Amino acid sequence: MATIFQHMLDALPLLFTWQAILAMMGGTAIGIGVGALPGLSATMGIAVLVPLTFTMQPVTALGMIAGIYNGAMYGGSIPAILLRIPGTPAGIATVFDGYPMAQKGQAKLALRISLVSSSIGSAVSAVALLLLAPPLSLIALKFSPANYFWLALFGLMTIAVLLSNNPVKGLLSACLGLAVGMVGIDMMTGVERFAFNELGLLSGVNIIVMLTGLYAIPPAIDLALNPPKPEAEMQELRGETVGFRWAGLIPVWAKSSLIGVVTGIIPALGGNIAALFAWNEQRRGDPDKDKYGKGAPEGIAAPECANNADTAATLIPALTLGIPGSSVAAIILGALLVHGLVPGPQLFRDKADITYGFMLSMLVTSGMMLVMGALGARIFVNVLKMPTQLLAGMILTLAMIGVYAIHNSMFEVWLMLGFGLVGYAMEKLDIPTAPAVLAMILGPIAEENLRRALLISGDSFLALVQGPISILLIVLILGSTGVPLLRKYLARQKRRQALAQTGA
Repeated sequence: MATIFQHMLDALPLLFTWQAILAMMGGTAIGIGVGALPGLSATMGIAVLVPLTFTMQPVTALGMIAGIYNGAMYGGSIPAILLRIPGTPAGIATVFDGYPMAQKGQAKLALRISLVSSSIGSAVSAVALLLLAPPLSLIALKFSPANYFWLALFGLMTIAVLLSNNPVKGLLSACLGLAVGMVGIDMMTGVERFAFNELGLLSGVNIIVMLTGLYAIPPAIDLALNPPKPEAEMQELRGETVGFRWAGLIPVWAKSSLIGVVTGIIPALGGNIAALFAWNEQRRGDPDKDKYGKGAPEGIAAPECANNADTAATLIPALTLGIPGSSVAAIILGALLVHGLVPGPQLFRDKADITYGFMLSMLVTSGMMLVMGALGARIFVNVLKMPTQLLAGMILTLAMIGVYAIHNSMFEVWLMLGFGLVGYAMEKLDIPTAPAVLAMILGPIAEENLRRALLISGDSFLALVQGPISILLIVLILGSTGVPLLRKYLARQKRRQALAQTGA
């Protein structure tokens, strides 16, 4: 604990420079605006702006990313409450009680509950990241190449199988990412792979090019072709917040924060699962269940606290093990790589000041979000009035400028647009894009450590199944692949029971 505290003190001078503070404030404001716009997400916001952070110091750039991440998770509640349209996937559960509160003339109170709950959840998540990540990194330092191979494979299988309703589509997406990850020169043999004599592919596909294409272009195309149509008129920001008993929400925040942190640590779940789970648990544990779905303040506090408690927690396995558990975590890992920071346990050993600065920025931006959300509520609400066609053009322009700035290469711009068309087609075919991104990151890790383990053992495959860590990971992999089979079995049993009841 003393070492953690010392690293935090060392990071403070890097974090509290005027450049870093402005970056965190700007990132938080941008994040809230992005989250408030239906169809956009934290993933898209970070993907578009990461290329623009290349000239920044690492802590400054990562502080901006932290602000976007936290801000967007709260911003999604604004259209959910005012328009019954979740701005982000994690805002779905907020609609259940947020919009009914707005219809009753309590829109201002609903937004205030969402803001406070989101800030508390983000702060708890950041504290969990600071306390849990360093010990886990020490354990990860003991991993052998064989352990890392199985760990990367476990992360890959978990995301591909569990993140999609259709495991086949999830694996198909993962195969695309694996193929992209193999492009370039093999670092161990120097052999050119899948470069097709194209100079721009010899160094491989830049992770930011793929991320920007898959996550920034499809939403822009959707906004241009199919602008969202509000299902209801925007509710006025009226109603008083004075006199509301905030103390009654403390138990809700405590339980929902725990749900969000635990959900965030588990790969492939995410803020939307945490929000729905927290709302359901809050309703299940309340004696007055009938008030939920009709404008209960607890029904806003629970999902908003949980989906923000997921933010920093999902970075715990990403920073310590190099295993991103969500698409946002994958983009943040890409940002780390761009700034010369290799995710994994060595990050805490070799770049402790930057790593702790980033983790502290998750905590600082949660406080900034509370202040900026309270002072600028009406400004962020007006973001909803922006013409979506104009917004689509802005996204495309920023994406192209950002990608071009990486290496001043038009080839990478065209490659990014190509990935954008692929991502748009994947969305229309209901093929998840997250497994492709995660496979591009995890594939090379698995390949490198597999070959290294075989090289050390003299090409003996028995070395891969030696040791308790490898055996545990193999069991977890088999368990994750068995989940779809269990789902099918349970669905078949339900159908049989329904048929039996119908026949009776």
